[in-house]
Amino acid sequence: QVQLVESGGGLVQAGGSLRLSCAASGSTFSINNIGWYRQAPGNQRSLVAIINSAGSTGYVDSVKGRFTISRDNAKNTVYLQMNSLKPEDTTLYYCKASTNTRDYWGQGTQVTVSS
Repeated sequence: QVQLVESGGGLVQAGGSLRLSCAASGSTFSINNIGWYRQAPGNQRSLVAIINSAGSTGYVDSVKGRFTISRDNAKNTVYLQMNSLKPEDTTLYYCKASTNTRDYWGQGTQVTVSS
């Protein structure tokens, strides 16, 4: 079992920055990758950034150059550094841990970017 706790969301002006945190606990050894997702219209969750157990990262085109995903293995925590935020980045953000058997989702954290 894996538990994920997200934090770091909030209200920021356009051009500002936030750092989201995803703290994992439980059977963290079983995690193959952790991704950050955001909620789109229709309650669909789309991938924003992902990091795997080897430290390789990937990003959706709309956030490349602005967002950075990283991890602190000692803290079992994955971060999403969000810079140059835009109003269109406003939505709920979730982290998801993938294992060989199932996925685990965090509770979500709200990011609101004002213009």
